[in-house]
Amino acid sequence: MVNPKPLIGITGRRRTGDKLRGSLEVMNHLSFEVYWVDYAQGIIAAGGIPVFLPLSLDPSEIIPRLDGILMSGGADIDPERYGADPEPELQSIEPVRDDFELKVLEKVYENELPVAGICRGLQILNVHAGGTLFQDVPPHAARKEPPSSRVHEVTFDDGSLFSGLYGSSIQVNSLHHQSIDKLGKGFLATGVSNDQGVEAIEHVERPIIAVQWHPEMLDTRDSDPLFQWLVQRSSERL
Repeated sequence: MVNPKPLIGITGRRRTGDKLRGSLEVMNHLSFEVYWVDYAQGIIAAGGIPVFLPLSLDPSEIIPRLDGILMSGGADIDPERYGADPEPELQSIEPVRDDFELKVLEKVYENELPVAGICRGLQILNVHAGGTLFQDVPPHAARKEPPSSRVHEVTFDDGSLFSGLYGSSIQVNSLHHQSIDKLGKGFLATGVSNDQGVEAIEHVERPIIAVQWHPEMLDTRDSDPLFQWLVQRSSERL
């Protein structure tokens, strides 16, 4: 008998037709759910089955049917969610997505699902846990480089989950303009950049990890430890 593969939910974003290059003008007012293929490819390569989660879903109906969750990257989180006023450098926000993902995380905690977060995914995990964000940080020089360019180092704490996955350090890409300020309850910041910015967090009790960089855009995507960890931990629920 072939062992079943875990179902991994992946969050996405909603866009209207006028924001999608190549769409017909008559479709400008229509809404589309948008998902980056590389997230799914990373899950598939690690042995899981990706399940895209439309924002109109009721999390209470889908989360109990899944084995794990990948919180993906995307737009800025509305600062109102962490008790702050908008700053001039704040970019586009997606309140509907914020609301959906925070509800997803409520059900994730209830059902004790494994979670991996990437970029915005790290930030929404932190906000859900009561943390806050810097709304804008000086961009790395890499912002003008291809997304696959490894432009700075992340160093991991000895004995952390991340050091077990990646070793003592790793060179990563850099596409974010926001980062963690106050760390959310239950999390440890176990990976930092050269300027001491938080690049990796892990929960002290729950199977939840997250990174600020984008492993799905690197040439090591299909063997990246984050995807492998998520699929392995999710498989343990089967």
